Amino acid sequence: MQQDLRARSLEYHTSPVPGKIALRTTKPCETQMDLSLAYTPGVAQPCLEIHAEVEKVWDYTSRGNMVAVVSDGTAVLGLGNIGPEAGLPVMEGKAVLFKRFAGIDAFPICLRNVHRADGRTDPAKLIEMTAALEPTFGGINLEDIGAPACFEVESVLKRRMGIPVFHDDQHGTAIISLAGLLNALALIDKRIGDLHVVVNGAGAAGIACIEFYISAGVRRENVIMCDSKGVIHRGRSEGMTPQKERLAVDTPARSLADAMRGADVFLGVSVADCVRREMVASMAPRAVLFAMANPVPEIHPGDALEAGAAVVGTGRTDFPNQVNNVLGFPGIFRGALDVRAGDITEAMKLAAAEALAEVAREAVPEDVKAFLSRAYPADAAAGMFEGDAPLKPTYVIPKPFDPRVVPRVARKVAAAAIADGVARRAIADLDAYETELKARLARQGGSCSRTGVR
Repeated sequence: MQQDLRARSLEYHTSPVPGKIALRTTKPCETQMDLSLAYTPGVAQPCLEIHAEVEKVWDYTSRGNMVAVVSDGTAVLGLGNIGPEAGLPVMEGKAVLFKRFAGIDAFPICLRNVHRADGRTDPAKLIEMTAALEPTFGGINLEDIGAPACFEVESVLKRRMGIPVFHDDQHGTAIISLAGLLNALALIDKRIGDLHVVVNGAGAAGIACIEFYISAGVRRENVIMCDSKGVIHRGRSEGMTPQKERLAVDTPARSLADAMRGADVFLGVSVADCVRREMVASMAPRAVLFAMANPVPEIHPGDALEAGAAVVGTGRTDFPNQVNNVLGFPGIFRGALDVRAGDITEAMKLAAAEALAEVAREAVPEDVKAFLSRAYPADAAAGMFEGDAPLKPTYVIPKPFDPRVVPRVARKVAAAAIADGVARRAIADLDAYETELKARLARQGGSCSRTGVR
């Protein structure tokens, strides 16, 4: 199986041409007049308009639909620090997802000469090179940049740049898993402010997830975070960073097993098979586990459920409740670009999580159900998409190919951007915007155009 996947993947990336993306023009260039408009002498006119009023760049160029996927190759998937060239297929893949799901033109930019002598990220160099891209792009998606440098890179760029900057490795997992948690709480009858949460994995994703949960209502004093050295507690000196210090608590717990006793929620962004059944059994009744290590989760979902968990999610497509970042970033950037947002704020991220939770709670329209039945036949056969309120322990997060996801996320994000005052333009009728966006994505091949879903 693994050998077959390897062969198919290499063939996929080489044939019929190398790579996964290419440039497509949006205007004709077939006649002498076309040529004079596309380039000299006609192109001088928009240049002069933009020179006189720089905001007209959004009217006369494709900047408003372009995102740079920027990486230095220091934390690529589960492969580690493999360098910018080896990371390029991943960034191309991200560009494919931007286009497929949200109609956004994304370009992979893998940078060298932004590393220290030890091969790790030099934040100052990466910041300077990324900031220089601003005139060309409507947004920056940071990708696969190692911690702790990624925190500094994102925070500085957000302050310096006048376009949205979003580190998906941090915030994507946080947004999607929070959506699942919000829905799980409705099933287990618990309140977010009462939850005791254990996080295993203190890299970019783990820290961003729990800080986001805290902004959504989890109490900081009710969180225990663990890393490879055990519980992050006050007074610990080994392996500490400023981000970990903010999450250090007074607790007698020193191991993951200690921390999980009585916990309501386990969030895993760590390593395979580090959670045993007896650890789940020691948690509070009706516990929620998001075991998101890939490709092998911290505990097999079946084992967690047999040990007493009420809701389980993973990062895999072949188990229920997949925490897949493609549920987030396409719609987030779509909404941000459509209002020409200057930032992605905390409120915009919370709006994205709420939008995802909302979709999973709503009855699935018959045309969407027909498409989801073809995309996810086993889930459909099990009745996952049935009922006026299909929310259930195996369905607290919507499916990536659900055509309602991107339009709903974009709508909620756009509304939050307008409310936060970071939008350059407003959308008067958000209902109409969501409807139009669904049709727009279907027409250009995103969403479900081949199945007739609109």
